[in-house]
Amino acid sequence: MNPEQTTLKHQPTGEAPSIEAAIVLANPRGFCAGVDRAIIIVEQALDKFGAPIYVRHEVVHNKFVVDELRAKGAVFVEELDEIPSGSIVIFSAHGVSKAVRAEAESRGLTAYDATCPLVTKVHIEVEKMRKAGMEIVMIGHKGHPEVEGTMGQVEQTSTDDHQASDTTNSTGMYLVETPEDVAVLTVKDPAKLAYVTQTTLSMDDAALVINALKEKFPHINAPKSDDICYATQNRQDAVKIMAQDCDLVIIVGSPNSSNSNRLREVAKNQGIDAYMVDNASYLKPEWLANKKKVGVSAGASAPEVLVKEVIAQLQNFGAGNVQELQGVVESVVFQLPKNLTSAAKTNTVQS
Repeated sequence: MNPEQTTLKHQPTGEAPSIEAAIVLANPRGFCAGVDRAIIIVEQALDKFGAPIYVRHEVVHNKFVVDELRAKGAVFVEELDEIPSGSIVIFSAHGVSKAVRAEAESRGLTAYDATCPLVTKVHIEVEKMRKAGMEIVMIGHKGHPEVEGTMGQVEQTSTDDHQASDTTNSTGMYLVETPEDVAVLTVKDPAKLAYVTQTTLSMDDAALVINALKEKFPHINAPKSDDICYATQNRQDAVKIMAQDCDLVIIVGSPNSSNSNRLREVAKNQGIDAYMVDNASYLKPEWLANKKKVGVSAGASAPEVLVKEVIAQLQNFGAGNVQELQGVVESVVFQLPKNLTSAAKTNTVQS
């Protein structure tokens, strides 16, 4: 798996391309149910209790969304010790470890959980697997908050790249990113082994690692259902279909968004030019030179307003009409936390 990609802001150079390229829009794209839920949780907390509302980590990985919520009174922190005792805290959509939950309680914080329910499903899987006496291999990106949260469902979690002996891992969990990681992995008992995955991985890359695990550990147990979430799968499938008829793909998403990075990789793996941009200002007119069709999609944490701005800028550069492809219609809606919906509205400013 490739490391997260970074984007360089556009510095105007040259003239807009003279060839008019058509714009093709992938479907589905943009916000998923988990992202919608997380944003609504922060907005409802602000409405009910007033600012400031503290959020541990970016609630979703998109700069535009985070900046909008910050302007409304959300305060984003990385550690709970940055939050005054007795305050309200929201856990991000990526999930948190059990240690973070315990710390929030010990500090007297009122916590509302914006963890995506599909991430919570993986947390529950991990707990059941450990109770069944199995060690667990997690497939994911080291340092990603979802991985830290999932690995943190067991005590004394370590997220070292290679935990090659049972003396270096007392948690019963191992983190791998690539087939090469699997090759050097040593576990206590291959007969009592299972795997889970980060929900926002590339399906193709994850399949390579899963195949390597099954080859090395033939009796490894798979999750009861695929851990890669429906929205990640749908958006990757849509980009694959779109890319077949394009010679350039633009993905709208922030550099720290795992699912957005994976969309760019999916397009690039189709053998065409692919770029990821945080917003329209990062676009470069020379990308369109000699292109006939430009595909556009957005990661699950990127709002549609940014897609519209990207389309407008592409047309300013000389691109033509927009064709929106048909795709899977998503109707998933996740319920809000009961302790938030049942909380009385106070709307008082906290000190």
